[in-house]
Amino acid sequence: MDGKNSTLVTEFILKGLPCVDELRIPLFIFLTVVYICTLLGNALLIFTVRRTSSLHTPMYFFLINLSLLDICLSSVTLPRLLRNIIYVKTISFSGCAAQLYFFHFLASAECFLYTVMAYDRYMAICRPLHYNSLVSWRVCMCLAFGSWLAGSLHSITHTVLTFYLPFCHSNEIDHFFCDIIPVLKLVCADTSINKTMILVNIAAISLSCFLLTLTSYVHIVIAVLKIKTVAGRKKAFSTCVSHLMVVSLFYAPCIFTYMRPNSDSPLDKAVATFYTVITPMLNPVIYSLRNKDMKEALKKLWWYEL
Repeated sequence: MDGKNSTLVTEFILKGLPCVDELRIPLFIFLTVVYICTLLGNALLIFTVRRTSSLHTPMYFFLINLSLLDICLSSVTLPRLLRNIIYVKTISFSGCAAQLYFFHFLASAECFLYTVMAYDRYMAICRPLHYNSLVSWRVCMCLAFGSWLAGSLHSITHTVLTFYLPFCHSNEIDHFFCDIIPVLKLVCADTSINKTMILVNIAAISLSCFLLTLTSYVHIVIAVLKIKTVAGRKKAFSTCVSHLMVVSLFYAPCIFTYMRPNSDSPLDKAVATFYTVITPMLNPVIYSLRNKDMKEALKKLWWYEL
């Protein structure tokens, strides 16, 4: 059977999250609150940075990009999940392909951006005298654009490889959104190339970005420990702790999921929920509450506005 027979399936059914009927309304309310908090939290962070001239630095420029990615990433999965809980669980063939593309585009762009942010912190702390020349606004724009472009190229590769295959076993996707691994389980053709690509491309990218980020922070820790004053060490660490927390919350679930393309564990849904639903909401909270400059900017801005 060739790729032309893939039209045998015109729509898919998303099984969604396992939930008894009595908990559907509470789950719907909870996820709605999470989505609203995600949108408002990231929008507030973007607005605050844009309106505060002292925050017009490379670090906060990358942070704005991260917030934009979080808003878009949560919007790819959460509205559909909310609709499926209450109303209908079907998604069209083209809608499923679009969701898979945009999810992996945004998630992989975020992966690359975390690495760029680690590089920015490395340059700021380990090479402060050369920071302004090496991390110019032109460089920042190129790094941010490169993250978005690399994410798009990565995603379109997997989308084409996945939806070129024929679907005829079933149209029920055992997940709450169209992701590569659960979609491939419906294919009635050899998926070994796809699964190899998942390991080589997705898992390898996540792992290599994580290792590059970790390497940057090893150098940062060594440099910070050489600072003689306690206040100096504390300030240097404070700019990095937030990033480390966010990176850990993002990379660990991704590596866990995509290093196991043959897994049928029900735990996969819970892990996916964490990095698609919870992490985008936590990012602005972590960056705001653990960042002195951001807290001061929020106080000044909103005190002035009121």
